[in-house]
Amino acid sequence: MPVDHYENFPVASLLLPARLRESVKAIYAFARSADDIADEGMASDAERLAELKRYQSELDAIEAGQPTRDALFLRLRSTILDHDLPLQPFRDLLDAFSQDVTWKRYATFAELMDYCRRSADPVGRLLLRLFGHDDARSRPLSDSICSSLQLINHWQDIAIDWRKGRVYLPQDELARFGVDEIQIAEGRCDAAWSALMDFQIERARAMMIAGSPLARALPGRIGFELRLIVAGGLRVLDKLRDARGDVFRRRPVIMQRDWPGLLLRALLLRAPSCRAAPEPT
Repeated sequence: MPVDHYENFPVASLLLPARLRESVKAIYAFARSADDIADEGMASDAERLAELKRYQSELDAIEAGQPTRDALFLRLRSTILDHDLPLQPFRDLLDAFSQDVTWKRYATFAELMDYCRRSADPVGRLLLRLFGHDDARSRPLSDSICSSLQLINHWQDIAIDWRKGRVYLPQDELARFGVDEIQIAEGRCDAAWSALMDFQIERARAMMIAGSPLARALPGRIGFELRLIVAGGLRVLDKLRDARGDVFRRRPVIMQRDWPGLLLRALLLRAPSCRAAPEPT
């Protein structure tokens, strides 16, 4: 599992066939750099949006067969042309990252899932296309895994996102569990907070398990890589659960000591039966 940006997503590890590693790296370089434009540094919102718009112009140039001098997009152009990748997933990512600049709250889980549909699911769909498994059965399974990974990352980063002025926890669910943003600012973990986080954790777990048949369906090293990703996501959820959602004092992450268990879990991974995601009480 990578430990920096996009840490819950697969990278071009040695598990992947060598012929695909450079293309996977090109996709992730695009996604990471665009995400950094929206998130990192001291740029103004206007400057961030202008740079993301430039990225959109580079995608337009690829579509039109026009030249570029940007090293990132030269690399991406080769990947797109070599593998006949669609441009819409890249545009969806840019749309989501632009939304991050200006949209700081989500009224409902449906709104948050619409964001995940554009901020996370496109990566999985591009990789399915790259791996030659872009079909009607695989896409929704990939979406379920990717959206779960995005939610896990949000719950890991509640304190970090608060400092950036963002709250991804749906506002209606905060109210339903009796939690307000003052509690996030204070880092206060009481019974109401733990109940809210238990709900978020189990819903993300249900989504991950729902998508996990894809990890068994993909062949060879590609499938094993995905099984590791699923196992890693579930392990982070276990850590969040064990901490009762306290992400303020320590951010739950995959540690070196977790790897033997992850490898074993990936080897044994099946798609277990799963209850429907719980309803808030």
